[in-house]
Amino acid sequence: MIVRRSRAALLAASILSLPAALSPVFVQPAAAQWVVYDPTNYVQNVLTAARSLQQINNQITALQNQAQGLINQARNLASLPFSSLQQLQQSVQRTQQLLAQAQSIAFDVQQIDRAFQTTYGNASLSATDQQLITQARERWQNTVGGLQDAMRVQAGVVGNIDTNRTQMSALIGQSQGATGALQASQAGNQLLALQAQQLADLTAVVAANGRAQSLQSAEQAAAAEQGREQRRRFLTPGAGYQPGNAKMFNNGN
Repeated sequence: MIVRRSRAALLAASILSLPAALSPVFVQPAAAQWVVYDPTNYVQNVLTAARSLQQINNQITALQNQAQGLINQARNLASLPFSSLQQLQQSVQRTQQLLAQAQSIAFDVQQIDRAFQTTYGNASLSATDQQLITQARERWQNTVGGLQDAMRVQAGVVGNIDTNRTQMSALIGQSQGATGALQASQAGNQLLALQAQQLADLTAVVAANGRAQSLQSAEQAAAAEQGREQRRRFLTPGAGYQPGNAKMFNNGN
């Protein structure tokens, strides 16, 4: 018994006498990394992200608006692919040609002045009866020519009505289908040009009718003056009848 106790004590002493390097090492575990939830910080981060997203959306919207603005500017600057200028000019030229073809006394101030100094002036006291008759016939021809010219101008203007109707329909269609301000403005300007052409036709008709009426009135005034001269000559005492030789046949006798 004594021996066994001695061995147990010796073994315990040996174990206790072992170097510290051979003793078991117990590592203190590192401190646990706990996630701390901060509601205030979380809300602030969410608001910051929302503001950033809103700024991006605003920039996208601004770019879209700029792109749409450029598209609208391009539409506003687009020219109208239709022009009625040539047709309107042709209508005006036809009316001008009819006016330029006026017979006898044209629409010329100097020519009118000369005619009223001669053909439509006071009856000449020295003119023969045959000359008076010739002048009266010339005045009548001028009156008839003026009436004919007026009717020709009227016919030409009536002929332009169909062309004007076609152009007006086309221009209204272009105006309604305009994609921008420039096209709408150009269509409106062409409609105004069409109205100006129609006013020119109306002016031509008024001028031709006025010319015809003026020629007729001038003929009546000149005829009245010539009638007074012929009446004066008829009532003026003459030398009376003077007998003379008459030849019935040109027989040389």
